[in-house]
Amino acid sequence: MVLCPVIGKLLHKRVVLASASPRRQEILSNAGLRFEVVPSKFKEKLDKASFATPYGYAMETAKQKALEVANRMHQKDLRAPDVVIGADTIVTVGGLILEKPVDKQDAYRMLSRLSGREHSVFTGVAIVHCSSKDHQLHTRVSEFYEETKVKFSELSEELLWEYVHSGEPMDKAGGYGIQALGGMLVESVHGDFLNVVGFPLNHFCKQLVKLYYPPRPEDLRRRVKHDSIPAADTFEDLSDVEGGGPEPAQRDAGSRDEKAEAGEAGQAAAEAECHRTRETLPLFPTRLLELIEGFMLSKALFTACKLKVFDLLKDEAPQKAMDIASKVDASAYGTERLLDICAAMGLLEKTEQGYSNTETANVYLASDGEYSLHGFIMHNNDLTWNLFTYLEFAIQEGTNQHHRALGKKVEDLFQDAYYQSPETRLRFMRAMHSMMKLTACQVATAFNLSHFSSACDVGGCTGALARELAREYPRMQVTVFDLPDIIELAAHFQPPGPQAVQIHFAAGDFFRDPLPSAELYVLCRILHDWPDDKVHKLLSRVAESCKPGAGLLLVETLLDEEKRVAQHALMQSLNMLVQTEGKERSLGEYQCLLKLHGFHQVQVVHLGGVLDAILATKVAP
Repeated sequence: MVLCPVIGKLLHKRVVLASASPRRQEILSNAGLRFEVVPSKFKEKLDKASFATPYGYAMETAKQKALEVANRMHQKDLRAPDVVIGADTIVTVGGLILEKPVDKQDAYRMLSRLSGREHSVFTGVAIVHCSSKDHQLHTRVSEFYEETKVKFSELSEELLWEYVHSGEPMDKAGGYGIQALGGMLVESVHGDFLNVVGFPLNHFCKQLVKLYYPPRPEDLRRRVKHDSIPAADTFEDLSDVEGGGPEPAQRDAGSRDEKAEAGEAGQAAAEAECHRTRETLPLFPTRLLELIEGFMLSKALFTACKLKVFDLLKDEAPQKAMDIASKVDASAYGTERLLDICAAMGLLEKTEQGYSNTETANVYLASDGEYSLHGFIMHNNDLTWNLFTYLEFAIQEGTNQHHRALGKKVEDLFQDAYYQSPETRLRFMRAMHSMMKLTACQVATAFNLSHFSSACDVGGCTGALARELAREYPRMQVTVFDLPDIIELAAHFQPPGPQAVQIHFAAGDFFRDPLPSAELYVLCRILHDWPDDKVHKLLSRVAESCKPGAGLLLVETLLDEEKRVAQHALMQSLNMLVQTEGKERSLGEYQCLLKLHGFHQVQVVHLGGVLDAILATKVAP
C-alpha cells in the first residue's frame, strides 16, 4: 500500500536508491515506493575532522553517494534518473564516529564502547533531483538528518563475543543491528526506531511534503502542528506541477473607498501575522551559531589542556569538581563550568560520581600519551590564538602578523618567532611532533619505498617520520636535516630502539647549506610555509641533489582545484597568511612545480586524515 499522497508523488518518476542495504530497501518498499537499486561506488574517505558535527559528515557522505550514482547513470546512457536517494548511517559515542567494523576485533571494541552507555545514531539523507539538458546533467539536492538516542545495557564480555561471532555486526554502523539479534543489547530508544535500522522514513516523508507541496496562501491560515505530515485531504493534486492552489482573486479597486481598502488590508495583515506558523519562518541558523561561537569551544579545550585537567583524570576514578579545582589551583565555581562544557563536547564523562576522561581524552589530550595532541594544542593556545586576533590586519596587508603579536620587527620568521627562546622552540617542536606521530605511519606506508636505500627528511624536526620510515624499511638509512637549534633538541624526542642505528641527524639550513646525499628526499609539511619564489629555490636545490631515478616525497594538505570544498585546507591556507609567508596549494599547482624542476611520474594518495602524499621521480634532463 502506498502512503498516499506523499510517497505517491514519486510513483511516476524513475527513482533510484543509491544503497545496497537490504534494510533501507525493505523500509522504502513497505511504504509503497517503487525504485531501482544502484549501489554507490563512492569511497567513504571524507575527512571526519573537517566537519563541525557528526550529522554534517553523514549528510555529505549521503550526498556524495547519490551524486556518484546520478553521474554514473547519466554517463552510461545520457539519461539520468528523476530522483536518486542516498543515505549514510553512523553511530557516535564519546566524540567518536563509529561506522562499520573492519573485523571482529574492531566490532568487539565498538560494542565495548557502547556497553552501558547512551549513544547517538545519525542518518544523513540526500534526495537528488536530476535533469538533463544538452547532454549535461543538472542536479538539485535536498538533504536532512535524523538523530535517535539509543542506550545499551551493561554487557558481559561473553555476551559481546557471542554476538560478534554471530556475524551480524560486520555490515552495520556501530557494529549492531537493532532489528535483529542486536535488539537484545538495547535498553531504550528515544526517537525514530527506523532511523536506527537504517532509514528515517517519517522524516523522509516530511521532506517530500516540503519539496512537492509548498504551503499555499490558504494553508497559512490553518493551524497545522509543526513538522507533521499533513493529512491526505490537505492535498488536492498529484500532478507534477509544483506550487499551491489558485491565484488570489483580484479586487475591484473601484468597488470600495480608500478607507475600506485600508481597513481590509490591515485586517488581512493582522490575520496573516496571527496565523503565521513556524513553517513560514526561516530555519533557525544552528550551523551559523555553531560557527559564531566555535572559538569559545576551542578556548575551553585549550584551557582544560593548559590546566592539565585531562592528565589529572587519566586512568582515574571519577572525581568531583571541587576536588579537581583544588588540584589545578582554580575556583570550584569556574572549574565546574569548564568541566561541564568539556563533558558536553564529548571530552569528559559526567556521572553522579563525578567527572572522568573519555577514551578520546585519554588518547589525545593527556600530555603523556603516545599520540597526544597536547603540544599541538599548546602551540595553538600560546601562539596561533594571538596571531588570529590580528586576522583583519593580515587580510588587509597580505602579511603575517608576528610583528604585532610579538611587538617587534621580525627579520627571520623561524628564528625570531618560533625559535626566539628555548621555551618557544621546544613548544614548536612538541606541536610538530604531536601531529607527525599521528600521521607518520600513514606517510611511510602510502607508497612502496623499499627500493630506496637512503632518505633525507628535509626539515624533519624531531625525527618522528624518520623513525617510522626506519621501522617500515629496515634497509633504509634516514638522515634528518634541520637547523642546528632544532637538531640540538631532537635527540630528546627519539626513544631507544632498533631503529636508532638507521637514523642520523645533520644540522644545516636547507636554503643555504648542501643537502645530505640520498635516493629519496622527503618534504613533509614544509612547502606550505613558503611563498612561490622560495618553494622554487628549495625544489631547485633538491633537484640538483637528485640523481635520475631518485624520488621526492611531498606531504601536504591539498586544496581542491576550485578552492571551495576542502574546508580544512582552505582554513590552513588562511592560517598560513597569519603565521608564515606561505599558502596551501592544489594538486595541479604541485604538479606544475614538480614538472618545472624535472620531477615526473607523479602519484597521489590521500592519507585518510588531513594530509595527502605525493611521490614523484627525478628524470634525466
